[in-house]
Amino acid sequence: MSIKVKEVKNKKDLLEFIKFPMKLYKDNPYYVPPLIQEEKQALDQSLNPVFNHAIAKYYLAYKDGKIAGRIAAIINWKEVKEQNKAKVRFGWFDMINDIEVTRALLEKVYELGRENKLENVEGPVGFSNLDKAGLLTKGFDKIPTMVTLYNYEYYEKHLRELGFEMASEWVEYALELPEVLPKKVIKFSGLIMKRYGLKLKKFKTKDDLREVVDPMFALLDKTYGHLSSYVPIPKQQIEHYKEKYINFINPDFVSCIEDTEGNMIAFAITMPSYSKALQKAKGKLFPFGWWHLLRASKKNDTAAFYLIGIDPAYQGKGVTAIVFKEMFQTFSKHGIKYLETNPELAENKNIQTLWKDYNPVNHKRRMSFKKDL
Repeated sequence: MSIKVKEVKNKKDLLEFIKFPMKLYKDNPYYVPPLIQEEKQALDQSLNPVFNHAIAKYYLAYKDGKIAGRIAAIINWKEVKEQNKAKVRFGWFDMINDIEVTRALLEKVYELGRENKLENVEGPVGFSNLDKAGLLTKGFDKIPTMVTLYNYEYYEKHLRELGFEMASEWVEYALELPEVLPKKVIKFSGLIMKRYGLKLKKFKTKDDLREVVDPMFALLDKTYGHLSSYVPIPKQQIEHYKEKYINFINPDFVSCIEDTEGNMIAFAITMPSYSKALQKAKGKLFPFGWWHLLRASKKNDTAAFYLIGIDPAYQGKGVTAIVFKEMFQTFSKHGIKYLETNPELAENKNIQTLWKDYNPVNHKRRMSFKKDL
């Protein structure tokens, strides 16, 4: 057995890096491939503004001459210097069921960390909080959402055998929407609106949404800034994510609440589920991938919950009832019967209260893992 690890240095290798999991999970009915072009843009250090304050190296592992794994070694200098977290990250982490391949890949991450005098390593995570993160530890027989990872069960076993322990844990929920919203929710929502002088803001076009992206990210900082794993998103990176996701968002699926002075105090973004459409697209928009995605946006019975922000001054005051009422009305209009959340930090009980009255099923869990260098 011969294992070699090589750094990705050219476009051909980068394409192999992106496509490797598509080969690894070729016959797996649950894996959802990303769009290849979007992966290229995310990993291209001349295109992704995250590299204004981050560095990354990509590696491919070869066993007996065949690609057997991949990994990205990442340092987010904003996290290291501004938050005093001496951490090297790893992501884009996939490999065959051979712990020696996993060991060889992680050694490259350790090297980058030690070269830069960092103290620990954590992964799988991305460049920032809006990238895919967290190793799946429950829900291997479930299709992931568009913005989450899928992996085999042996990934966790490898990491634990190599001395890693849990760093963060996320939970995901599935729920079947009621045919009619309980009257108490409607009544309570109206009372909260009146008590605090709140009003709803509606969006008709994607340009309308673009105008509120900056306030949304400012509210995200307020909402999650106290959490240990949160890293603020710089403005240039916000622009990058705006363009990456705006085409997937139907303005109708965005709820926004303002106070009497027009300040945003809460928002929620949901989308029709694109997971099955992405499986059919097989990583490509053309010739037919775009059609599958377009069809999923217009005819779907399942939605995915992507982002929520609630000003801390209004948390615990019933604003979540308003958010859910607005979401429910949108879902009813579009024929949505099922809702799936994206990862929520297990400790973030404020967000999880949004679902508590609707029989949520915790169908997936995921973790990031850490180790001292």
